[in-house]
Amino acid sequence: MMIGTEYYIIIGVISLFSWLISNTLKRKFAQHSKIQLRNGMSGAEIAEKMLADHGITNVSVISTPGRLTDHYNPKDKTVNLSEAVYNQRNAASAAVAAHEVGHAVQHAQAYKWLEMRSNLVPMVTVSSKFSQYLIMGGLVLGAASSLGYWVLAGGVVLMGAATLFSFITLPVEYDASNRALAWLKNKNIVTNEEFKGSKDALKWAARTYLVAALGSLAMLLYWAMKLMSSRD
Repeated sequence: MMIGTEYYIIIGVISLFSWLISNTLKRKFAQHSKIQLRNGMSGAEIAEKMLADHGITNVSVISTPGRLTDHYNPKDKTVNLSEAVYNQRNAASAAVAAHEVGHAVQHAQAYKWLEMRSNLVPMVTVSSKFSQYLIMGGLVLGAASSLGYWVLAGGVVLMGAATLFSFITLPVEYDASNRALAWLKNKNIVTNEEFKGSKDALKWAARTYLVAALGSLAMLLYWAMKLMSSRD
């Protein structure tokens, strides 16, 4: 079984959309980073206030090197903000800081989608490493043969787990953004103009996860159809 032209078309389309979304996200963040907060709060201060407002006292806010490296670590309960977000005082940093605290709030409230995603992490760690090797191994062995078929099938199953993970990630990310925006607005942390900038920044950040999920689904369907056609 050979890799068809469709494979390269799918890869090309996914890469194009990923590049467009990534570039737009960087541009949007640069744009909204120019909107300085009237209250003068840094990303770190916003994160700490949002944690306090939700009664969360066992989560620390720390600075982490790099750009767009912001994340919440449920293992050691830390909100990790990139250096720019941690120190800067603009609409983009407010959005990111509040979004990451949104994950901490999810954790504290046992948000079901976050728990589901956390439970899948060990499986996805394995599947992301070995799915491509199994698929390529199935191609080399020949999916029409019994061994090649089952090797390829194993790769498709692992890829399916990774795809499931990417779709479960969507409600987790969108919910964290919704929590962040609701808090920023309800607590009057940002002005109307600043809120629009924060909302726009998070909207484009969420689209990176959407494109990744759709791309993963497209590849899964491609290999699943190849697997089924090899039995014909």
